[in-house]
Amino acid sequence: MSPTDYRSFAEDWERRATIRTRPRRLLENDDKLIFPLCRQPLVLSETFLEHCSPWRDFVLLQSFYKFINDVVIFETEIVDKTARSIAKNRFSLPFPLACRIDAMTVVVDEDYHALVALDFLQQAVHMTGVQPLELPRQIELSRALPAAHAHTPAHLHDVVELIAVAIAENTVTQDVAAFSKDDSVKQSIRGLMADHLFDEGRHAQFWAQLVRLYWQAASPEDRDSIAEILPIFLAHYLTNDLQKGFDLLLIEHMDVGADVRLALRHEIEAVDFPITRQHPLVGNIMNFLHHSGMLQTPSVALALDGYLAQAGRSACSV
Repeated sequence: MSPTDYRSFAEDWERRATIRTRPRRLLENDDKLIFPLCRQPLVLSETFLEHCSPWRDFVLLQSFYKFINDVVIFETEIVDKTARSIAKNRFSLPFPLACRIDAMTVVVDEDYHALVALDFLQQAVHMTGVQPLELPRQIELSRALPAAHAHTPAHLHDVVELIAVAIAENTVTQDVAAFSKDDSVKQSIRGLMADHLFDEGRHAQFWAQLVRLYWQAASPEDRDSIAEILPIFLAHYLTNDLQKGFDLLLIEHMDVGADVRLALRHEIEAVDFPITRQHPLVGNIMNFLHHSGMLQTPSVALALDGYLAQAGRSACSV
């Protein structure tokens, strides 16, 4: 990659990064929700609404804890790892110094996001007296990336990691934006999401720029190899298995009758996650692939058409 091709955002980071500009946010002890109802299918299920309303705040609090846990895993175990290897010049692709400096700002931001998230978790525990249940040790990306790597030629491992992180960062940015606008949620948490969004929008552009520059220089053979891997990555990334498992754990910790517990389990296990072009995450991913230039490659477009067609048939057969 030529140094003249890369556009740095280091000066923008110096002026605007939330780690440099935001005071500590404090969790309010008010009547607002700690987690949006629309993001937790369990509390919206028919059985829960009819029989389990006293457990709503418990479920939302534990869902908030899981969200914090997911943020920490994503920021420190995945994005941080990739950005740090670029910053320290250990990535298989050569990056100019300006890019490596930007990558280090991403490391600083992401570790700060994890710190703030853990601070909010601690504040919530102190305020409620309720400890988190056993939280997942993985997120969807933790599974999707190794699954993709298992089918990736060795010389493309770093590239696939770069593309996977770029997809995830662009997806997370849209997700955080929706969270930050939910008026039912405590203002401090909405502020946390807004701060996060402020940084993540810049990060998403950083990763997209790297993918775009790589893709312009990639050989046709490598492009076609990556096209074959994308559906494998997406099949493991776009699932709700971990969320279902967590919701079933919540049900086990609710003091309800056996018949109510069984009905809740059935409703959660029946929650579908159809992968079609209309799914918002798919839309975000397709937009990223278009703007990065990847979707204009025929083998990529063909592979994604096949993946979405297969996913649609699977959803219809359920």
